[in-house]
Amino acid sequence: MAKRSLSLRTLTKSSVWDVQENDIFRMLENAEKDSEVKDNIHKYLDIVRLAFIVEELKGTSAVMSAKYEKAGYKVGQVKIKDNQHITVVIKKRPIDRVSDLTYENIHHISAAKLVKILDSNFGGGWDSLSQSVKDIIESSFEISTTTLPKDRLHKAGGMYEQKVKDGYDVLEIAKGSWVEAIFIKVKPEAEKPRLKFMSPDEDGEDGAGEYIQLDDGDDSGVATTFDDEEMTEDNYRTTFEIEPAEDGDVSELEEDEI
Repeated sequence: MAKRSLSLRTLTKSSVWDVQENDIFRMLENAEKDSEVKDNIHKYLDIVRLAFIVEELKGTSAVMSAKYEKAGYKVGQVKIKDNQHITVVIKKRPIDRVSDLTYENIHHISAAKLVKILDSNFGGGWDSLSQSVKDIIESSFEISTTTLPKDRLHKAGGMYEQKVKDGYDVLEIAKGSWVEAIFIKVKPEAEKPRLKFMSPDEDGEDGAGEYIQLDDGDDSGVATTFDDEEMTEDNYRTTFEIEPAEDGDVSELEEDEI
């Protein structure tokens, strides 16, 4: 779906990761023209907040705006009614840590990006990750691992060389004189389940010293998302109101960012 066709009404928990701050500003501005969206703005802001930090800046000044912009926020005006405007700060939520990964955003990062996330967040290898994080990662990526002595890992014609030829990115984790290699490749779109929980008995052994996570194609998992259709007008407040960031209160910003 093209960005220009997106609106708060059509935005989903997955597509929200495809848009940027300026797109959200445009959607918020257009919300004033759509009575259904305007009356249920919190329903739509809940989706936006999955991927963005959104706050109203009370009593804003050029100095305050500059501090937020320095911290990576976009600052803009949003019309709420007649000629009244509010100042809003918006920032895309980063995907830099293992704890940032969700079923909604995992499909929006590359294998190279996942290598960086894993490399910067743990040093214990694939098995050091919780099962819930593994489930999220494996909903979008093919993962296999092997642990071998350093001098054998890059042996000509071996598994490492073949995996790289097959398009896998690799994260190497030193374990004394041995190295664990985690091979990562984006699954073909047709193979990506919407949501799936893999059970421990789906694990298997393939080759000496090699652990491979298998996927048997069974999509019978436990869904953890809620149905947007279940959200009704009664579930949300019906005022166009965004949580404020009080003038002078930038507590959520790091001191070295201000």
